Amino acid sequence: MLSPDEVARLIEAAGNLQARAILMALYSTGLRRTELVRLRVEYIDSERMMIHVRKGKGGKDRDVPLCPKLLGTLREYWRWKRPKMWLFPGERGHGAHLSDKSVWYACAEAARHAGFKKQVSPHMLRHSFATHLLEGGADLPTIQMLLGHADLEATSIYLHLSRRHLDKTVNPLEHLSISGTTDRLYHRQRQE
Repeated sequence: MLSPDEVARLIEAAGNLQARAILMALYSTGLRRTELVRLRVEYIDSERMMIHVRKGKGGKDRDVPLCPKLLGTLREYWRWKRPKMWLFPGERGHGAHLSDKSVWYACAEAARHAGFKKQVSPHMLRHSFATHLLEGGADLPTIQMLLGHADLEATSIYLHLSRRHLDKTVNPLEHLSISGTTDRLYHRQRQE
């Protein structure tokens, strides 16, 4: 997982506007890389501030929020690239979308430019998105829906990844009104 500062460094280190848009989209939506490359221009709903994910994992559709920062970058990217059908068109000819490997490459190149020693993958941005949402107060069912997980068990892994979330958890014993001293019990036990 990446910290928020590391994510910012990664995005800043993107080699071009397309790579920046890819990194921002991965992190701000939690999309899988295959879902990202299959985004069509028409799936970006700036009026409702949603991105429509069609036929994600398991063939399921879902909507994820489109944040204003991402929309601004996508608009700038659109003015530069003028994609027709696919938001991220491929290099291999008309009608093809960008390959999964190209998304992986965008992450790896930005990580190298940012000076990271660890390998950064698109899935790491997905994990970071979910963990940062949890640390920001989002509940697991909401994160489950955003990630397109079929069941809550798959989403619960982020509880283990979120150290800050665990550190903020107060043990229920701390809320009980009981004496903090055990002297009385200690003396009673010694007399028995």
